[in-house]
Amino acid sequence: MCRPFARPPWQRGSVHQDSRASRPDRRTARTKWVARSSTLLNVLLLAFDTATSCTTAAVHDGERVLAVTAAVDARRHGELLMPSITSVLGQAGVTRHDLTSVVVGTGPGPYTGLRVGLVTARVLAAVLGIPAHGVCTLDAIARAAVTEAAGREFLVATDARRKEVYWARYSAAGERILGPAAGRPAGLDPAIPAAGEGPRLYPESFGDPIGPRYPAGSMLADFAAERLAAGAVLPPAEPLYLRRPDARVPGPPKRVSAA
Repeated sequence: MCRPFARPPWQRGSVHQDSRASRPDRRTARTKWVARSSTLLNVLLLAFDTATSCTTAAVHDGERVLAVTAAVDARRHGELLMPSITSVLGQAGVTRHDLTSVVVGTGPGPYTGLRVGLVTARVLAAVLGIPAHGVCTLDAIARAAVTEAAGREFLVATDARRKEVYWARYSAAGERILGPAAGRPAGLDPAIPAAGEGPRLYPESFGDPIGPRYPAGSMLADFAAERLAAGAVLPPAEPLYLRRPDARVPGPPKRVSAA
């Protein structure tokens, strides 16, 4: 859930002001804003994920989520991601130049959607001169499912198409103990609860559904901020591809023998 966030003083003022002399110096105003918030000065994360049917983004200041957005459409990651990023930056009252790092979901996920997020993260990080961190999408969902797991081990499973799921098994504390892997849902443990889209798509193969169906940018941001605050080194923005893409380059035409 998005929390209210005061607009920085350099973005305030009447839209009817047309005298530049009457406006405060933008750089001076921004410096005063940052000085009042050591958190903003040190950490401002942009997190997003395109590893599932949900395109989601969030801004986090190291202590809390400032803005988050999500849209479910498995075929429009490329169309939805940049508007989502623009939206959360605007809601948070910051610009991309204020960011200190980018966090992206690394999957596992279908090749096309996952690639959209990874490429965007790398380009943004390169242009802004900031690091791009990777977070396993299943780990982010797991963090949000711990409370509903109620002290039990649990699974996280997302849609891998071809009647398969991407899955991992977690301890009661949300630490990954097995996976990630791709496979038929029928081979997984139905005796423990499961988060993600998998148990909603294949309820006969899973235990009780818990936690979120899709990841949210806020989950990735919370996960990354928590790890960074503890001094952990997050992985780079590298995709977790567990199988070949569905689209293949056509092979050479077969020779046709004469009749």
